[in-house]
Amino acid sequence: MKEGKRDALARSLLLYAVTDRHWLGGRTLYDVVRESLEGGVTFLQLREKDLDEGTFFDEAVKLQAMAKDYGVPFVINDNVDIAIKMNADGVHVGQHDMEAGDVRALIGPDKILGVSAQTVDQAVLAEKRGADYLGVGAVFPTGSKDDADDVSFETLKAICQAVSIPVVAIGGITLENTPDLTGSGICGIAVISAIYARDNIKEASAALRKASYDMVHALYEKEAHPK
Repeated sequence: MKEGKRDALARSLLLYAVTDRHWLGGRTLYDVVRESLEGGVTFLQLREKDLDEGTFFDEAVKLQAMAKDYGVPFVINDNVDIAIKMNADGVHVGQHDMEAGDVRALIGPDKILGVSAQTVDQAVLAEKRGADYLGVGAVFPTGSKDDADDVSFETLKAICQAVSIPVVAIGGITLENTPDLTGSGICGIAVISAIYARDNIKEASAALRKASYDMVHALYEKEAHPK
């Protein structure tokens, strides 16, 4: 990936929302995602493990159209076939999904490929095999993903230093603990319940976007304006 495109991708990863219909509470997925986009979500992943293919595809098409209206990249979790069929902006795969190199071969060079990683070795290999960004976690205890391994701050920082592609942290991230990630080298945070489990999704998204921006830029500001 060219440097300019990589920088643009890094900026778009500031507040990365991952959908989870568990938190809908009678609302539609379309409505809660729209509220999160209005609040400032900068990147959107549709994650559906239990929907039938037809329903998944229909929802994906609607959400991508809405994300496009907000200028937000839209990727599909795991389901490469649907991502290709609907011409999604990209796809995100985990360590137990399709291998990154195989995904890249299927989606081509221009689509966004995100890969989950928990170790430096996994991160370096994912970049080598065509990943455009990494999702690293769980950086805090989380109830959203039962199979998520804990990743220490030191490992998160080591991963960021070992690769040249953008890294986002995921797992148990809240408004309150986002500042704890300062100095890790990540370019943003990926969240699920911190947005979609809230009553006021727009307000939660706006607050998280500001917290993520402050966290990412804290060291830059300190270096630019030393006391």
